[in-house]
Amino acid sequence: MKTSPTPVKVGVIGCGAISNTYFQGCKTFPILEVVHVADLDLARAEAQAVKYGIPRHGNVEGLLADPEVELVVNLTVPKVHAEVNLAAIRAGKHVYCEKPFSISRAEGAPVIKAANERGVLIGSAPDTFLGNSHQACRKLIDDGAIGKPLSAVAFMTSPGVERWHPNPGFYYDIGGGPMFDMGPYYLTALVNLMGPMRRVSGSTGIGFAERLITSQPFAGTKIEVKTPTHLAGTVDFQSGAIATVVMSFDVWASHLPRIEIYGTEGTLAVPDPNGTGGAVLLRRSEHREWRDMQVTHTAMAGRGAGVADMAYAVRFGRPHRTNGDLAFHVVDAMQAFEESSNSGCHIPLATTCAQPAALPPELKAGHLDE
Repeated sequence: MKTSPTPVKVGVIGCGAISNTYFQGCKTFPILEVVHVADLDLARAEAQAVKYGIPRHGNVEGLLADPEVELVVNLTVPKVHAEVNLAAIRAGKHVYCEKPFSISRAEGAPVIKAANERGVLIGSAPDTFLGNSHQACRKLIDDGAIGKPLSAVAFMTSPGVERWHPNPGFYYDIGGGPMFDMGPYYLTALVNLMGPMRRVSGSTGIGFAERLITSQPFAGTKIEVKTPTHLAGTVDFQSGAIATVVMSFDVWASHLPRIEIYGTEGTLAVPDPNGTGGAVLLRRSEHREWRDMQVTHTAMAGRGAGVADMAYAVRFGRPHRTNGDLAFHVVDAMQAFEESSNSGCHIPLATTCAQPAALPPELKAGHLDE
């Protein structure tokens, strides 16, 4: 009879709003045990420790010095992701970072290099492509349900985040905007379904020079916009497939799909990649109507699978899916959209990655493959 692996001890740096999702998600995977939490705001770290029954809390330095912590989850703001990742690597910890992996190639490359040299694992959100519905989509494609994928569309349109986010300023700073905020979900989902990218072209713009915050506690404050808020472009994949991508904070409403994959024998409608569930719709060439397909997977009901997947890699020595090569490949592509717009040229990508291994459908909730 197979025995359960010893849980990997996890330390979480950053106790903002997203931390609740991670604390809740990690509890669903027996291979994870959060033992330490840290934040610049010590009171906030203490509050989360009490709320989730975490035994130790304090500052970042104390967490990185904790010999029990094997894996660090970095939930800081994007502009310090690389800095915190490097500090954790130097402390000998495996690191899983909230998206984006970095705000530029120049910041992300040293992190990859340092992790390889130190012999630790590095990875990044999003892990939503490991969700049940997205893995069902992957299985349909792998099983030939739409034939060979030829093209795709990916649309993320919204009026911005200043109406609901409690501290939206960084979304309009360098390293923010719809591409670096939501692009990781969409591009990672596309790589999971169609393999690595080859080149990018794009046009970018800023729809509004200022944004007025209407959410609390900063209602009435104006934000100077320093990053593109509308990006439209194409992605050429190594397979030969082509995707049309639009990421925008300048759209009040639309009827656009999230993701659709078009193949030689049919079309697959993929649910929102900023979630793990949703309807999976298929229309083959011989169908007269869309068909709601069975979701074949049950392992992941919420967030946390990316951290768990890394933990399995730590315990069993297998590759992990939400790895640094994939995350850095996505950063390379996201940066290339604006570079293409500025130069008027296609931008060949300098990076590549392996298409993540599909999750077996027979996995039970809260458990991944060894």
